[in-house]
Amino acid sequence: MPTPFRHALAALLLSTALGTPFTFAADVAGVHFDDHAAVAGSDTVLNGAGLRTRFMLKVYAIGLYGPKRADTVETFAAVPGPKRIQIVTLRELTAEQFADALLDGIRKNTSDAEFTRLQPRADEFRAQLLALKSTPSGSQIRIEWLPASGTRLSVGNEVRGRDIPGEDFFRALLRIWLGEKPVDGELRNALLGKA
Repeated sequence: MPTPFRHALAALLLSTALGTPFTFAADVAGVHFDDHAAVAGSDTVLNGAGLRTRFMLKVYAIGLYGPKRADTVETFAAVPGPKRIQIVTLRELTAEQFADALLDGIRKNTSDAEFTRLQPRADEFRAQLLALKSTPSGSQIRIEWLPASGTRLSVGNEVRGRDIPGEDFFRALLRIWLGEKPVDGELRNALLGKA
């Protein structure tokens, strides 16, 4: 039995024996995602990570963190507690490109009535993104659900704008990548740990 396989098997057996879930870190296009992240003082686990490409160009690496792993958007969204969408850009994007892509993803994955309810908060989130002007390659963007206050946008370690209330807004953001019409089907599977 090859040595790396033996080590992985031993780690899996040990985690099972100790009653702890087997977690993993991920490297995506040179970007490392830790297997755990602290969000609002709570421990979260990496649900999955993947690469967003467009016209064969690498756009960003993305990781999804939550209180526990889930393989459907409904299950992931329903678990109470803080969550994080962590994005690292792999090329420079204008803030307008990034904001418009996110808003387009929300529109594609919500009904007209739901989008009407979300519109004021979506516009506020878009304004927060536009204030960035651009996102150079290597920018670290975090979109976090904080149960006590709402959806928080951070770039690097700097919070941008106020927290946007309503878990329905964060769930709409999740559906950009995990909904019925995700930006990329393979990326959706990677974030749900199915890749």
